[in-house]
Amino acid sequence: MSKHADAENTPKARILLVEDDPVLCETLQYNLQRERLEVFVADNAEDALQLFNQYQPHLVILDVMLPSRSGFDLCRIIRQHSQTPVLFLTARAAEEDKIRGFELGGDDYIVKPFSVAELIARIRSILRRSQSVAAPRIQFGEVEIDLEARRVYRTGEEVPMTPKEYALLTLLATHPGKVFTRDQLLDHVWGLGTYVSPRTVDVHIRWLRSKVEPDPRNPRYIQTVRGSGYRFEA
Repeated sequence: MSKHADAENTPKARILLVEDDPVLCETLQYNLQRERLEVFVADNAEDALQLFNQYQPHLVILDVMLPSRSGFDLCRIIRQHSQTPVLFLTARAAEEDKIRGFELGGDDYIVKPFSVAELIARIRSILRRSQSVAAPRIQFGEVEIDLEARRVYRTGEEVPMTPKEYALLTLLATHPGKVFTRDQLLDHVWGLGTYVSPRTVDVHIRWLRSKVEPDPRNPRYIQTVRGSGYRFEA
């Protein structure tokens, strides 16, 4: 097989770009895609969190000054349940802002204006360090979650999943033993500021159990924590 064919078959790293300047966003998206990176774009924290849970990116490029919620707020929420690398890309150059970004769990901090070549070099460096492109598979019982392909299998057969079901399952399965309240699940999966009844979570949990549990009426993996929410037990 040729080197060109190998490159074509190499899985792309997924980048979530959160930037509310449409011109800069379009420029960055174009340059990152030229580097064979798969780019998802959001211009606010709410949409960014939905995309994050749906696509499980390998890196988040995050502006600080966003409408409604800041990039600092979004980074704090991401760090509550994920170690996905975060690169701040912002016009805020004050030392206290940089310190805050790193204290919240940011992996790098680049101040605008910047060189696209430098940005790409830093992205490559972060991806190499994290080695997150080689996403693992999660297996429990007869079920396997392929985090790279974003697919779920049971006894070798693919299980159809809606984006919300997949996001809910992967959030729980990647944090075994952690109790998530209904409100936390709504924020992570449906998005901040999205007005959805907590009963929606219960309905989706019931659907998930019907797809992954040996006995949905007596769930082994997706367990109810009475008075609190739900917990995944591998």
